[in-house]
Amino acid sequence: MTTPNPVTPSAQLPDEPATPARETKGLSQGAIVRKRFIGNTAALVSIVVFVFIFILAFSSIGFAGVPGWWKYNHTQFSETINGGRPTFVHLFNWGEHPFGQDRIGRDYFAMTMRGTQQSIMIMFVIGAVGGFLGVVVGAVSGYFRGWIESVLMRVVDIIIIIPLLILAAVLGRIAGDKVQGNMATIALGVFIGLVIWTGLSRLVRGEFLSLREREFVDAARIAGASNSRIIFKHILPNAVGVIIVNVTLLMSAAILLETGLSYLGLGVKAPDVSLGSLISNNQEAFSTRPWLFWFPGLFIVVICLSINFIGDGLRDAFDPRQKKFNAARAKDRSTHGSATAAPAPTTTTAP
Repeated sequence: MTTPNPVTPSAQLPDEPATPARETKGLSQGAIVRKRFIGNTAALVSIVVFVFIFILAFSSIGFAGVPGWWKYNHTQFSETINGGRPTFVHLFNWGEHPFGQDRIGRDYFAMTMRGTQQSIMIMFVIGAVGGFLGVVVGAVSGYFRGWIESVLMRVVDIIIIIPLLILAAVLGRIAGDKVQGNMATIALGVFIGLVIWTGLSRLVRGEFLSLREREFVDAARIAGASNSRIIFKHILPNAVGVIIVNVTLLMSAAILLETGLSYLGLGVKAPDVSLGSLISNNQEAFSTRPWLFWFPGLFIVVICLSINFIGDGLRDAFDPRQKKFNAARAKDRSTHGSATAAPAPTTTTAP
């Protein structure tokens, strides 16, 4: 009689350890989030770039009556130098007009910085207003269901069927006619934020529909937790990854929407400027003075990319389901599995 030799347990490939990762074991939630975010190189570089742009824009020409260190502002005229071409040589030699001058002699660096201020303000206002509305509507409809969900989702459907650009243009025109200066920019951001939250609300609703059926929510409900505690202490922290990445996408889309509105003449009004209005006002000079397009377009692209990378880094840091792939560890596991693979079964003859 023959019997196969059993495969020893050591020959089997070990499963993924169920215990927490060694590098995060014993750390608080805040420390884990910081560790994960710092480990994301793209997010760190993006936040440094964005902070640099923010400081450069708001310190160079001043803001809200506080003077800046640059000698020109976005409305000041001066004699045209070097045909209006940029005088920037290197980091330590900016020249008189590093970004050049427009056709009537205004310093283009100051105008670009003012446009960057406008875009950043609108971005944050839209992110705050749109993010708040999207999270509240999505959370309430996804958790309570029933007639509350039906009413809120029908409101969302009504807003969605209206073209966003047209609705934002109408609200932006109302904002521009009522107030001026920085308040006009803030009002424009508030009005756009009131109509741009619908996509986020649907995503948050989907997350809440899934999380409200989980065991930890049932346990909290049985323990006597109130609805507000379940939403804010149990469900919302588990949905924060989806919320953060989509709010950052909302903020980058807001810059592009404001740029489009200003390009059409429906956003920031003269004598103020935005990055979109700078491109729109100088579109005839594209072939003769292309630097009038380079700098506003460059700042739009860099800001949008920075916000997106920061959002991805925050999503990976907050979401416990995200796990960074370790190529070296995977290679070691593959080598270990090949070395300890079970040999082919052999047969022995019973005496």
